[in-house]
Amino acid sequence: MSAELPEGVSLRPATTDDIDAIAALKERVLRLDLESLEGWDPARSRERVISHFSPDHTRMILLDGAVAGTITLREDADALWLEMFYIDEAYQGRGIGTAVLRKVLADAPDDRPLRLQVLVGSAARRLYERHGFVAENQDAVDVWMRRPARLDRRF
Repeated sequence: MSAELPEGVSLRPATTDDIDAIAALKERVLRLDLESLEGWDPARSRERVISHFSPDHTRMILLDGAVAGTITLREDADALWLEMFYIDEAYQGRGIGTAVLRKVLADAPDDRPLRLQVLVGSAARRLYERHGFVAENQDAVDVWMRRPARLDRRF
């Protein structure tokens, strides 16, 4: 069952031309938090975006045609990984992230757990917890979270 997106919000497949926009978006969204946790290294940050970027699994989040964010749902052998979920600060607080997450979770296959990592102290953790993710592990920088496969849930 697919969830609806609010009026004006849409998702489009990412292309290789989006890599610079995603790297810049990551910097705008995460730089201050990363500076306080481990320091900010622009080259390392960009390299991580490039190494994790998969156009086949990434969607650009649009609001009235303008890029408002990005989200990746990547498969591995045991789970689906929610990655590079960034909402530009100019668009935060409007429910866009919640609506997009709800849609991605509704459209995800039922038979696999979902996993993600979120920065320690990030407000996004509360969003993930509201959608059934629980913390499994943590270090000084990241919290790894898991949401059971729908087939594992009893509701």
